[in-house]
Amino acid sequence: MLRKFKVTVDGQPYAVTVEEVADDSGLAYQDTAALNRQAAPPPPPAGPTAVGPGDIVSPLAGVVISIDVATGDGAGAKTQIAVIEAMKMKTVIIAHRVGKVSAIAVEPGDRVVAEQVLMTVD
Repeated sequence: MLRKFKVTVDGQPYAVTVEEVADDSGLAYQDTAALNRQAAPPPPPAGPTAVGPGDIVSPLAGVVISIDVATGDGAGAKTQIAVIEAMKMKTVIIAHRVGKVSAIAVEPGDRVVAEQVLMTVD
């Protein structure tokens, strides 16, 4: 027996026709729970960490394109130390102090959030 129903989804009305069956042995079973499950989202980028006086942090969320210094390298107050890309735009990160790179916390390809420590210059 066919029955007509009006169904509203997200404010949009739809007319549907449903067939009532007495025996469901010929119907295919569909796992609705599996349909409702989504693929696990990718892990979020590491959050901001404690910031010390020599820490250089990301000014925005994005992906590290390059690290332009190595541990032990000297850095001047205007040394380019990294490049971060966000929304197809590249942002050059400049050292804010003179010193030696003592630690690098990220590598190219890493996702970063605003205020996340990229490296330390002591």
